[in-house]
Amino acid sequence: MPSYLRRPALLVAAAAASCALALTPAIAASAEIVSHPVEYSADDAAISLAPVGSFDTGVFDESAAEIVAHYQDRLFVVSAKAGTVQVLDFSDPAAIAKKYEIASDGVANSVAIRADGLGIAAFEALTKTDPGHLVFFDARAEQPTILGSVTVGAQPDNVVITPDGRYALTANEGEPADDFSTDPEGSVSVVRLSTPKVVASRQKDVSTADFHAFEDGKLPEGVRVFGPTPHGADHPVSRNLEPEYISVVGNNAYVALQEANAVAVVQIPSARVTGIHPLGYKDYSVEKLDPSDRDNVFAPRSYAGLYGMYMPDGINAYQADGASYLVTANEGDAREWGSYVEGARAGSLPICADSPLKGKTGNADLGRLNVTKELGFDAAKGCYSSLYAFGARSFSIWTTDGDQVFDSGSQLEEITYAADPAHVNSNHTEANFEGRSDDKGPEPENLTIGQVDGRTYAFIGLERVGGVVVYDITVPAQSFFVTYLNNRDFSDNSGDLGPEGLSFIPAAESPTGTPLVAVANEVSGSTTLFEVAVTR
Repeated sequence: MPSYLRRPALLVAAAAASCALALTPAIAASAEIVSHPVEYSADDAAISLAPVGSFDTGVFDESAAEIVAHYQDRLFVVSAKAGTVQVLDFSDPAAIAKKYEIASDGVANSVAIRADGLGIAAFEALTKTDPGHLVFFDARAEQPTILGSVTVGAQPDNVVITPDGRYALTANEGEPADDFSTDPEGSVSVVRLSTPKVVASRQKDVSTADFHAFEDGKLPEGVRVFGPTPHGADHPVSRNLEPEYISVVGNNAYVALQEANAVAVVQIPSARVTGIHPLGYKDYSVEKLDPSDRDNVFAPRSYAGLYGMYMPDGINAYQADGASYLVTANEGDAREWGSYVEGARAGSLPICADSPLKGKTGNADLGRLNVTKELGFDAAKGCYSSLYAFGARSFSIWTTDGDQVFDSGSQLEEITYAADPAHVNSNHTEANFEGRSDDKGPEPENLTIGQVDGRTYAFIGLERVGGVVVYDITVPAQSFFVTYLNNRDFSDNSGDLGPEGLSFIPAAESPTGTPLVAVANEVSGSTTLFEVAVTR
């Protein structure tokens, strides 16, 4: 057994059960701190997680708790479809209470709070292909206090504030219309903020970083641009690229372009995209994955000719030994709009006779695995010589130039299996065995980074099986697993389901005097606080 797995600190009773299919109906779940969370740790784990409080919206599978930010003793939680940001009082983490909501027209996507209490929420328009907007509010107020708003690009999916507080940035995803009749440009809005006053920016403070410089064959090799072009030759690259999430290092923003399997670099003061780094592919002739939901066994294995597209959703940044690094949660995502469907089961595709994948696409092997139809096709032979899966079932650390220095390989699947074999690769809306092995496995969605007792840790949310896995990333190339906690009861599918957003709360900002991690769960509609305790 790999050293990072060793033995569990606590293994729930279900973990000892056989790996027969376990299925719980997708019904409205109760969000709460469950009596026996799934927990697993390395023998020498320096920290542990423990749930200390949870707030339940009572809204199941309606994206009622997606993104979370904190300010003083308040949590700000995005409720997407309701079009609100819930303001929660966590001065007593065991009794989190709702104070009020920030509301606007459209779909709420993201929220960020500046150190002085300036709050910014991102809303996409009711017609998502129309321009979105930012709402500025006073996070210190005792009642909803809207300060103003500005218009930004289509579908602002993420808003961040630079560490110096001078700018807000939005990743304007610009997804196509559901019928693919129109496809707005992806872009990054750069908004100059007033300092030191807590006031709204004005429209003249908004600049847009676009991708026009990468049209006409100027896109770096390896950046994926594909699918229909409903606008013809009118900026097809810019319309295809979909900014997802942003991290900031100095004067540069690093923007995940998930479907393109790349990271864009935006110079913040000039609002200009200065580069795009393709992330390459994970080689499954070397790495392993469990690719089937129909073989009735968890068996990570390697396949020559199979690759994984990293396709990060969440991205964050930190410093180690004076250098800056990017950390990505390699979720994966397929484009599917109108009649266009990017993905297909590997077993439905013609495999070239000389491919090492020939004979490997039965349901017990790769046949059930979802792969892209846009890569690996040999046009001359009329068949696929290689296959590319969505996501990498891992998290990675990269230099700011796009060079990978660490990847967790198959560890996330192996850790969650060791923690609870009966529910490895479970879905979130229902509890099952290997329900997501054919897709993206545990599906690392997002992450937050924090320092505890002089060490730097990444806290990574696993959207499908659930829970937060913690790695020590103090030395980037030597990152290692520490602990995993899943506040979920698989017997009745209660607790936290579908972690989407995470926020690290340092000890100095915590009402308990110890570090906390806040997690917003989109399926259960719950927001849960985990205490980070030093164990040695």
